[in-house]
Amino acid sequence: MADFFDSIDVSASALSAERLRMNVTSSNLANAQTTRAPEGGPYRRKDAVFEAQPFGEVLSAQMGSQPLHKVNVVDVVLDEKAPRMVHNPQHPDANPDGYVAYPNVNTMEEMVNLITASRTYEANVTAIQAAKSMMNKALEIGRR
Repeated sequence: MADFFDSIDVSASALSAERLRMNVTSSNLANAQTTRAPEGGPYRRKDAVFEAQPFGEVLSAQMGSQPLHKVNVVDVVLDEKAPRMVHNPQHPDANPDGYVAYPNVNTMEEMVNLITASRTYEANVTAIQAAKSMMNKALEIGRR
C-alpha cells in the first residue's frame, strides 16, 4: 500500500507546482500592459523554477532501481529581458523621446505555458485517480 500512497504523494507535489505555475502565468497575462509596477517601471514577467527532489525508497530491481522524485518549486524569478519599447508620446509614462516601456510579456508564450501547465495538472489528476482505482482493486482482491 505504501507504493500507492507514494505515487499519490508524487502526483500531489506536481499538482501543487503546476497550480503555482498557472497562477504565475495568469499574473503575467493580467499585467501584460502594466506600465507602472509597485517596484517602479513596467511589470516584469515572472517564471516558476521547479526542481526534482528524491522521494521515498528506490524501486525494485525490475523497475531499473530508479528513485521516485517529487516536484518542488524552488523559486519564482523575474525575467531579465528588457521591456518592450513602443512609441506613444501621448502616454503618461512616455519617456522624453516619446517611448513607453511595456512589460516583457509575450501573450502567445504565456498562453502556451498556461495550456502546458493545465494539461500537466490534468495528467497528474488522472494518475492519482488510477492509483486510487488500483488501491480499490487490491482491496477487493483481499476481501475474497
